[in-house]
Amino acid sequence: MSVPRPPDPPPSAPAPANDEDAATAPRPRARRRRRPVPDEAGVVGVLVLLVAAVGLLQPDFLRTDNLLTTAHNSVYVGLMACGMVFALAMREVDLSVGGMYAMGVVVGALLIREGTPTWAAAVAVLALTALLGAVNGAVTTYLRLPSFIVTLATAMLLRGVGLALAEGKQITDLPPDDAFFRVLGGGELLGVPNAVWVFAAAVAALTVLFTRTRFGARVRAIGSNPEAAEFGGLPIARTRIAALALSGLMAGFAAVLALAFFIAGDPTIGQGYELTAIAAAIIGGTPLKGGLGSVLGAAAGCLILGVVTAALVFFEVPINWTTFATGGVILVAVGAAPLLRRVRELRGPRTARP
Repeated sequence: MSVPRPPDPPPSAPAPANDEDAATAPRPRARRRRRPVPDEAGVVGVLVLLVAAVGLLQPDFLRTDNLLTTAHNSVYVGLMACGMVFALAMREVDLSVGGMYAMGVVVGALLIREGTPTWAAAVAVLALTALLGAVNGAVTTYLRLPSFIVTLATAMLLRGVGLALAEGKQITDLPPDDAFFRVLGGGELLGVPNAVWVFAAAVAALTVLFTRTRFGARVRAIGSNPEAAEFGGLPIARTRIAALALSGLMAGFAAVLALAFFIAGDPTIGQGYELTAIAAAIIGGTPLKGGLGSVLGAAAGCLILGVVTAALVFFEVPINWTTFATGGVILVAVGAAPLLRRVRELRGPRTARP
């Protein structure tokens, strides 16, 4: 009985006869993959186009001082929006940041008026707002209550506390010559307000925290699939508390910068800032369904809203229509966000032709 002969190997290309033939032999062309489009590309592109369009119609809008003023005015809501990314990515909503912002300004002003060193008062405001955010997270987690309801209640409580502490009026008798106010409020570096530099540093730090650390990975994993995260042993309670504490901390940073700039404690400041921060985060690519987010996109989304507000002034739109126009822009931007994500999903898997 004969053993079956194994099949012959497939023919291969003949080996080059010498080194010269090897150098001139054709090589297979590698297939290059198309680089994925960054998630923030769409919203940053919209921001650039919006600034350019307004500048074409109103050239004075492109003046450096006007652009820096617009960026400075967007810092306070922008810090809240960047912190909001962590809450939204976990399917939570923090409606208390506006109340924390107002109360933080009042508490800081009162501490400074009573003789507390300004930098110590700023640290106290940051610690207080972070603690209040952690309380929101603990109540939401251990009492199993929706964060929407918990933070809505604490927003009302904090605004009420701020009004009571300030006795319903502004706190204005603060030392304007203090270094704290001169550095953070009116100081500049390379012609750019220091508050804008602080905002840029916060965006960079929070981007790294969200995308490059274990904490950020846990936030995204829990928001993407809470049941799987719990089954996998992730510390859901601790991560939720930390995320809401971070959201409160960013509201505290906004309060410190506002106090340094205005040199006053206004208990009515920040009305509606929490909704604007949520809108900016969603415009920047952080959906309410959780699992995804972009700190840079949230900052760009806030700048878009700031540009719209500034443009309405240049076009002399009556103030009664300002809120209407801003709401329309938010609606259009939020509606366009899913379309942009769909386009990126369709383009992502493709590869370039050889």
